[in-house]
Amino acid sequence: MTYFSGKRAVVTGAGSGIGRALAQHLNNDGCELWLSDVNEEGLAETRALLARADIACHSERLDVADRSAMHAYADRIAQQVGHVDLLVNNAGVALSGRVDEQDYDDFEWLMNINFWGVVHGTTAFMPLLKRSQQGHLVNISSVFGIVGIPTQSAYNAAKFAVRGFTEALRQETADSNLSICCVHPGGIKTNIARNSRGGDEGQTADERDEIFHQFARTTAESAAAQIVKAASKGKKRLLIGADAHYISIISRLLPVNYTRLLPGIGRLGKAED
Repeated sequence: MTYFSGKRAVVTGAGSGIGRALAQHLNNDGCELWLSDVNEEGLAETRALLARADIACHSERLDVADRSAMHAYADRIAQQVGHVDLLVNNAGVALSGRVDEQDYDDFEWLMNINFWGVVHGTTAFMPLLKRSQQGHLVNISSVFGIVGIPTQSAYNAAKFAVRGFTEALRQETADSNLSICCVHPGGIKTNIARNSRGGDEGQTADERDEIFHQFARTTAESAAAQIVKAASKGKKRLLIGADAHYISIISRLLPVNYTRLLPGIGRLGKAED
C-alpha cells in the first residue's frame, strides 16, 4: 500500500505535462482525485489515461486565475467530502519577451495564472487541508524561481513570488498539521514552450518546442514520481533534474555572476523552463 492510497488529492493544470503525470501516478496509488484545467480536451485525455477505473476521479474546467471560481470549487469539494489530503498547485503558462518590449496584458495573464493561481488555490483549500489528519500542500515554482533569465522577466517574477509565498507560508504553519513543499523543476519534457506566448518574432510553436527539448532532460512522469515521494516524506523543498541541482549550487556560489557558468541559458530562456 502506498502513502496516498485511500487519500484525496486536488491537482490543477491536469490536462497535460506534470499535472497529467501526477494524476496518473496518484490514480495508480489508489488516491481519489479532483482534476482541473482550462483545457477541457486535455483534461478528458488525462482521464482516459488513468489506469484504475475503480478509483474515483472528478474533473472540471477551471481557470485558476479566477478567484471566485477557485473558492467555489473548493466549497463544492468541501460539501462532498469535508477534507482533502493533498493539493498540488501546478497550473502554469509561459511567456517570452524583453522587459522594454513586454505587453502589459500578457504580463498580467501570466502573473494571474502562475502566481495568483497558486495564491487562490492555497487560500481556497487551506481549510480542507487543515481538516485532514496530515495535509500536504505542493506549490510548483521553477529553477526560474532561483535564477533570473533574459526574456523571462514575467516568468521569473511569478516563480520567485511562488517561492517566497510558499517559504513564508511554511514558517507560518510550522506548528500545524500542514506539510508544505516548494518544487523547482529544471527542464521537463512538457508542451509549455509550444503553448507559450511571445518569443522571437516569426518563431513557430514547433521551433520553440525544438529549442526547449534540447535542454529538457527529465520526463513529466519522473517529475511526478519525485513530487509524490517528496510530499509523502514531508520534504520542504524539491529540486527536479540534474540541471536544477546544478543551477541551485551555482546561484549560491555566484549569486551575481552565475550566468558565467550557465552556457546557453539565454537561449533556453527563449523557450521557457
